[in-house]
Amino acid sequence: MKAQALHGHLDALLLAVLEQGALHGYAIIEALRAGSDGNLELPTGTIYPALRRLERAGHVDSTWSTVNGRERRTYQLTDSGRRALAGERAGWREFSTTVGQFLDPGNPPPVAPV
Repeated sequence: MKAQALHGHLDALLLAVLEQGALHGYAIIEALRAGSDGNLELPTGTIYPALRRLERAGHVDSTWSTVNGRERRTYQLTDSGRRALAGERAGWREFSTTVGQFLDPGNPPPVAPV
């Protein structure tokens, strides 16, 4: 799945992954890949700018650590991030319900009388 297909949803996905606990960038990428059965193969050039944006917004905090001689930045969700994630989930439910009314073959969209 291409990053463009996730337009508008990447931040919510990152917040949801971090809801499980603090992770470094590569672990976030791996969590997205594993949680999507390999469908979300997102490059670092997509993930890291989004994490920086979430950090500037106050939804994510980060800390640096050294692991096996390598510097690693670990990200964690803030209270603001938890509230943002709750809002994203509510918006997703509304969006998916609305779009599902048209795209779900078992649920044809309502037709206005003419």
